[in-house]
Amino acid sequence: MHRDELLANPLAFMPPDRLLDGLSPEDAARKIPGVNHSIVEILAHMVFYQSWFLSRCRGVAEPMAEHAAQGWPAAGATDWEPLRKEFLKGLQLALELPEHGRVDPPIEFPPLAEYTIDDAVTHMAQHNAHHLGQIVILRQMLNLWPPPAGSYTW
Repeated sequence: MHRDELLANPLAFMPPDRLLDGLSPEDAARKIPGVNHSIVEILAHMVFYQSWFLSRCRGVAEPMAEHAAQGWPAAGATDWEPLRKEFLKGLQLALELPEHGRVDPPIEFPPLAEYTIDDAVTHMAQHNAHHLGQIVILRQMLNLWPPPAGSYTW
């Protein structure tokens, strides 16, 4: 499977740019009773880890967050557009990473001492798919689905 299919133009679900399209900053920041995070908070979390993976793939020895809360930066309506742009830019940067090679210095996920750039991109894609699915559900709950360009019908 090619990286583009994993990250930006998946065949099995809607591309991230279309999935995030058509949300106002206010709608992205709306809280739903009983739901832990707003759409913009989920996107801030995605950007946090996407940035971490990209840094590691470029050789920056940034440690992993020690606590889950560190990976959930505060975000509100004014953060929506900058986060959306940063997320989409990060996808493009991931597509431009070398096809192969080790993440050096290695990411410490024992026993994965030989953690590769491909491994990191796959992790990023899985993480994004999980949280993009949450965003679809939140959009449905907010009656903001489908996005302006439409959606799959199944």
